[in-house]
Amino acid sequence: MSPVAISADKRFHRAHVKPSRKRSRLRAISVPLVKGGLIAAFLVLLIYRGGAVLAEAPVLKIDHIVVSGNHRLATADVLALLGGLRGENIVLSDLDAWREHLVTSPWVRDATFRRSLPSTVEVVVAEREPLGIGRQKGQLFLVDERGAVIDNYGPQYADLDLPIIDGLTIGSSGGDVDARRGELAARVIQAIRTKPGLAKRLSQVDVNDQHNAAVILNGDQAVIYVGDDRFVPRLESYLDLASTLRARVAEIDYVDLRFDDRIYVRPAKASKSADAKRQARATAKRP
Repeated sequence: MSPVAISADKRFHRAHVKPSRKRSRLRAISVPLVKGGLIAAFLVLLIYRGGAVLAEAPVLKIDHIVVSGNHRLATADVLALLGGLRGENIVLSDLDAWREHLVTSPWVRDATFRRSLPSTVEVVVAEREPLGIGRQKGQLFLVDERGAVIDNYGPQYADLDLPIIDGLTIGSSGGDVDARRGELAARVIQAIRTKPGLAKRLSQVDVNDQHNAAVILNGDQAVIYVGDDRFVPRLESYLDLASTLRARVAEIDYVDLRFDDRIYVRPAKASKSADAKRQARATAKRP
């Protein structure tokens, strides 16, 4: 084994370490703290001043509102509902609150707002769809896909070819639309709309009985009771048998289709005869 040479100088193994000083350690801690505090103060000032500048920046003031998706509700009417939005700061404006305000319009089912920097807000309107024309004590009103009232029916809606809906309100004095009756009418019309040929023939829907809708078709005076489900199959079965029924009963008062294995037909003459008999009995009882 070869000998290992070791220096004869004892200082070769001496640790060269300088004694630490307490002041240096304190300085090492305090300097970063001071720097951090200065940076934080600067950031707070920058955010404060930046927010103020942002809020007052003219380039960020809303001066364009672009409306799309509306068909029945005029753009001018939408802009009128959003009149206060113009001039607000596009970054700070509460668009959710403006959306809630817009959907208070009877025609608006929902709306979507989108910021387009620097100064434009885009509004996409989803309108309610009119399904029928409600009728109550001589008053006409548009009814939507949920059976709720949209607007009074007038000349501006003359292009709409919609069925008449009776029995939407409770009682003869009218009032608000009954939700269950409105929902039944909407289900009847929406189901029939899946069959365009049948939809063209739909003239009236009556929901006075909320469990038994009645339908009248164009060119047919018979009242057709279709219950509260399976509206299309029941009407189709009636149309298939209509000629046969007419051969046996010339004038039909109503047809009841609620019992799928059989059809009940009431002749119009029987109804008139029964009314005459009731009138006669009432007259006989008078003093």
